[in-house]
Amino acid sequence: MIEPQQPRTQVIACGALAREIVELIRLNGLDHLEITCLPAEWHNYPHRIPEGVRGKIRAAYAAGFGRVLVAYGDCGTGGLLDKVLREEGAERIGGDHCYAFYRGVADFQQDFEADPTCFYLTDYLARHFDRLIVEGLALDRHPELLGDYFGNYTTLIYLAQTDDPALDAAAEAAARRLGLAYRRIATGYGELARFLAA
Repeated sequence: MIEPQQPRTQVIACGALAREIVELIRLNGLDHLEITCLPAEWHNYPHRIPEGVRGKIRAAYAAGFGRVLVAYGDCGTGGLLDKVLREEGAERIGGDHCYAFYRGVADFQQDFEADPTCFYLTDYLARHFDRLIVEGLALDRHPELLGDYFGNYTTLIYLAQTDDPALDAAAEAAARRLGLAYRRIATGYGELARFLAA
């Protein structure tokens, strides 16, 4: 029996997910998926995300893609991203952010309700902690801000997509730098894998 051909599909993703999505495409033979990304730094400017995604959706359909998937949570857009997706005919992964869909939306919500004092890292954030957190929040220049930013946190939880000793060490070092207890949860690719495969 010949399987029906999958429609050529554009995946619009946050740049922080690019490495993981490329790996999932490779591992699962999802050759009909092509990825394009918006800058990961836009998480600091969530008002840019909805219209940035809209532009990518329109470009994808204009280029002949039959389907568009969006690998973004709400990511601080206050529902504006979902409004754009309804208007433009695209669908996104469930969850408010990548921590939720890596952990599993229900499990993340349960964890958060049990202890809202946790700060989370993914592989991407562990890999780029100094640039995004230390330098991005000016902690290298103003270490006195550490308490202002992180004083209400008690634990750093590393949601690990891969088993990488270097990233484990980086995440533990990040916890020490922030003065937080450390915990690691191996999530793999979580709901991101299921979203792309479906």
